Amino acid sequence: MLGERIRKLRKQKKMTLEELAGAALTKGMLSLIENNKANPSIESLHYIAEQLGVEVSDLLEEFSFSELREVLEKAEELYSEVGLRDSENTIIHSEKLNEIIAIIEPYVANLTNGYVSARLLDIYSRCLHKEKISGWEKFSEQASVIYDQMNLTSRRADIGIFRAIVKFIELNYEQSLAIFLSERAKIEAHHAYIDPKTRLDLDYHEAVLYFSAGHSEEAAQVLENAFAYSKKHRIFYLIDDLYRLAAGYAMITKNEERKLYYSKKLKQYGEFADDMFSILFYEFLMIDTLISEKQQYEEAIEKINQCLSDPNLSNSFKHYFFLEEGKALYKLSRNEEALQSFEKIEIPSYIHHPFDLSLFYVMDSYKALCHLNLENWDDAFQLAKKAVKNFDQLPSNSLKEFANETFDLINENSKQ
Repeated sequence: MLGERIRKLRKQKKMTLEELAGAALTKGMLSLIENNKANPSIESLHYIAEQLGVEVSDLLEEFSFSELREVLEKAEELYSEVGLRDSENTIIHSEKLNEIIAIIEPYVANLTNGYVSARLLDIYSRCLHKEKISGWEKFSEQASVIYDQMNLTSRRADIGIFRAIVKFIELNYEQSLAIFLSERAKIEAHHAYIDPKTRLDLDYHEAVLYFSAGHSEEAAQVLENAFAYSKKHRIFYLIDDLYRLAAGYAMITKNEERKLYYSKKLKQYGEFADDMFSILFYEFLMIDTLISEKQQYEEAIEKINQCLSDPNLSNSFKHYFFLEEGKALYKLSRNEEALQSFEKIEIPSYIHHPFDLSLFYVMDSYKALCHLNLENWDDAFQLAKKAVKNFDQLPSNSLKEFANETFDLINENSKQ
């Protein structure tokens, strides 16, 4: 109520009743107003607002703008912590999400317009989704409407991408693509101008989703358009991600020429921007070439050891190098050592794209082949079967074909 809001603001400002009352009000009258036993006149209301340094509307509204700003600042701080926190620590992760939900929830009914309201609704909906609480879509839609009204294109695009990624994480690639294309059409219809960074964000995610759904030609065209746009406007935003996507696709489709081309581009960017992740990804691609194309397995293992000893190597990325190490050791018929390398691997929790999943799912096929060479027939069969089952939900690619061929080979050997 009005009196309670006045008292709360007075205490926040560390003012006494006498200081707020000043010369225009008595301490007794102000006390009655704060206890909702008397209503201030319009003149008194304006005086109190001026003394507190707020607008009259802040006193009349249930929640003042300054209060909502404080809530948003706290929510943004917590939300950034959730994004940076190790997602494997699910208990702490969930505690933070629920803390955000708790601080925003009392204000939700009053979030009807303005950036602060839209952003709070946006964060609130995302936290509800992450905690698997139904109804998050309604708040996401409310936020997107306000973003549209305020012509906040980048924020609106971010919501569209998020809605598509929800299905992408569930491995519903076609549905994810359909949602994204629908969202992009709405954004382009409502926003006459789309800034370059937002345009590249949309292009990158469109290419990712086209590839994930198995529409390679469409994805390649979107990538080419994005590269041309970046070059024309001399914008390097997301260029490393675009190079990685193009090189990864070339790798999985065994297009060595395109893989080498985009790998070199990625290396040039990494050296120019001092981006170690891009350089390490380049090394990963070159190691794959040594194994899959050049059959230089010893050299590949040497490079892998160099990369694994790099202090800049993240815990998540090291699993890609363990994977290549296992493949090289298998090729050298060092089957037991290969199995030891494969056993070190954990599929990172953030992996959802079929390219990355394929790289890790094929590991079971290689493990099966190692067990076949060691004459562990049952282990070989079960692992080959597991690989085929994992690949069932992914679109066709060379690694999926390899998994099927491996299963057929081991199945035939098992019968014999």
